[in-house]
Amino acid sequence: MPFTVIITKDYAHMSEEAGKIVLKELKSFKPAKQKKNYVLGLATGSTPVGLYQHLIDNQEKFNSADVISFNLDEYVGLPGENAQLRTLHPESYSYFMIKKLFGKLKTPFAKTYVPFGTLICQEELIAALKKSKDDFEIKGSDKGKAVVIKASAKNPLLKMIKKDILDAYEKSIAKAGGIDLQIIGVGGRGHVAFHESGIPLNHKMLLVKLDDNTIQNAVKDGHFATVEDSPNYAISLGAALVYKAKTVMLLANGERKIRPVAESILGPVTADVPISYGQKFSADGGNMIYILDVIAASGLKGKEKELKAKGIKVIDKTK
Repeated sequence: MPFTVIITKDYAHMSEEAGKIVLKELKSFKPAKQKKNYVLGLATGSTPVGLYQHLIDNQEKFNSADVISFNLDEYVGLPGENAQLRTLHPESYSYFMIKKLFGKLKTPFAKTYVPFGTLICQEELIAALKKSKDDFEIKGSDKGKAVVIKASAKNPLLKMIKKDILDAYEKSIAKAGGIDLQIIGVGGRGHVAFHESGIPLNHKMLLVKLDDNTIQNAVKDGHFATVEDSPNYAISLGAALVYKAKTVMLLANGERKIRPVAESILGPVTADVPISYGQKFSADGGNMIYILDVIAASGLKGKEKELKAKGIKVIDKTK
């Protein structure tokens, strides 16, 4: 399948082009005995907001009742003494999706899923990890780490996280028939969702100890007042599950995305830049689409020969 890079004028143009692709997919879907719902993978953060608004503005053109959605990730460690309060926290991804998309649809999606990170009390998690070190392994070569809980884990909380949160989410995606179109953004170091730089690429669902850079960016972007206020853990799809979708569409805009975008396409497939998995995904038959504003795409300028040699088709819509 193709690896296509679409270069757009700015954020609004990027959102519009992405919206057209998603809308075309949703409009053409016809429920069948083998596939009753279109399965849409969703991301949070400022990057996809314009795309979501495009869907809201054009919701009469598709049947939202035919759609099942799965979000990429959710924080562990939001303030709140119980799961309900944590879910309703303004920075929870469940709340974000209701505010930016779900709550603005006249006809709701058939089902919506967000990983159950808010079920976990961060203080209880930290205590369980200190107490039951034989129940898990730490994976990752950088500051962000995957906490891989063993099937033999005996700690009740860690067992619950593995069975009822991680494994259950993966099974729900499989039961829905797999993700048809996965929307992703990119972190400043090339991570996808909370699959941080340095975490091996073979993981499907992750409990993650967040990278310092991720936490600092959450503060810089105004999501949390201080580093101390920001959650330290998250639940996330790993690259091996993100790139199991039929189509993966990556959106990126702005200066912070220049380097990871260029590295992910021009460099090797590496856990240091998790979105580089898109190269393998495309080579294995997946449909990989990058939609970039002209700034995020600037690291590709003058690299036409390298891109062509890798079989990457560039569509410049800035002219």
